[in-house]
Amino acid sequence: MNKPVLPMSSLSLKLPTADRSIETYRLAASRTFPAKLEGTLNRVAFSAAHVVADPLADNVPWLTSAIDWDRTIAFREHIWDLGLGVAEAMDTAQRGMGLDWPTSLELIQRSVKAAKAKGNALVFSGAGTDHLAAEDAKSIDDVIRAYEEQIAAVEKAGGRIILMASRALAKLGRSADDYAKVYDRVLGQVREPVIIHWLGDMFDPALSGYWGTADLDRAMDTAVAIINANAAKVDGVKVSLLDKQREIDMRRRLDKNVRMYTGDDFNYAELIAGDDKGFSHALLGIFDAIAPAASYALSRLAAGDAAGFHDVLGPTVPLSRHIFRAPTRFYKTGIVFMAWLNGHQDHFTMVGGQESTRSTLHLAELFRLADKAGLLSNPEMATRRMKTVLATRGIEP
Repeated sequence: MNKPVLPMSSLSLKLPTADRSIETYRLAASRTFPAKLEGTLNRVAFSAAHVVADPLADNVPWLTSAIDWDRTIAFREHIWDLGLGVAEAMDTAQRGMGLDWPTSLELIQRSVKAAKAKGNALVFSGAGTDHLAAEDAKSIDDVIRAYEEQIAAVEKAGGRIILMASRALAKLGRSADDYAKVYDRVLGQVREPVIIHWLGDMFDPALSGYWGTADLDRAMDTAVAIINANAAKVDGVKVSLLDKQREIDMRRRLDKNVRMYTGDDFNYAELIAGDDKGFSHALLGIFDAIAPAASYALSRLAAGDAAGFHDVLGPTVPLSRHIFRAPTRFYKTGIVFMAWLNGHQDHFTMVGGQESTRSTLHLAELFRLADKAGLLSNPEMATRRMKTVLATRGIEP
């Protein structure tokens, strides 16, 4: 299992390089990962999951979203088969970047229903305030009411909640007390413990200054104080700051019953592995693109095979760092591109026309890195599809 069967593949294609030349790239030998979880896991691991757009819908992609619901739910079943949970209707699903609240709620309802049919597969869903435009929010109470509305809708659907960061709160909140008022009120009402999401401004510039300050040390003090004061209502915290030391520092300060879910798409392998003082669980957008490898690596870690874990997951990190490079908010393009290369959808079309946010050079390097990490499940199909994209951009096979 999982060893190259050939020193080099016979497949090749022409790819552009940074100096504007064209190289013939020879693919590496493929790696094979199980399609379903083998063994057990000793980390709770969520994949934030993308949505599959409907490329044949008669809509205006920049203005309205059209979803292929069958393919979208089928991808979630793929995630569940691998033993991972689904973090639903998050930024990976283009929440706030093409996916509005009514469509997000339909996605949550469909996903929760599918999870129950799958034997109560693990799914938590994003509840935020995005139906309240930041410019329309006039008071902290407006933010609270917006959170309450979405929480009630998710709970009515039978879902568990990821409490998303709020653009409206980022606009209005001026102090730790403002944030404490919102989170204390909202957490006091939830039916089951939630996952709190701290999303950095590299993912969403509108969240700059979250927790009432641009000083990350003070922001962490506020976040930890609020979370620990409400520990009975908090399952865990997802931190997406792309700063491993801050995550480790926060992890060590959390109440012992509150999990840390790494959202660090740059350093997840070492954070999940942990050290003698603890480890992080996972809630990652990159797991959408690398789910089979992530599942297998996590199963090796649970089996006590740390070397096997790093052998599989380590090579995925350069790909993730590339997909999530600045401007980080456009990482969804790479996630969907990987889904297309690996046959989870028949097209490279995105909600909001977001397939246009990365360059030809970016996609070419993504292909190289995915290949080197053994993440192309069907190299022949992936190569064929890569060639079609390149042809539309002036690079003939």
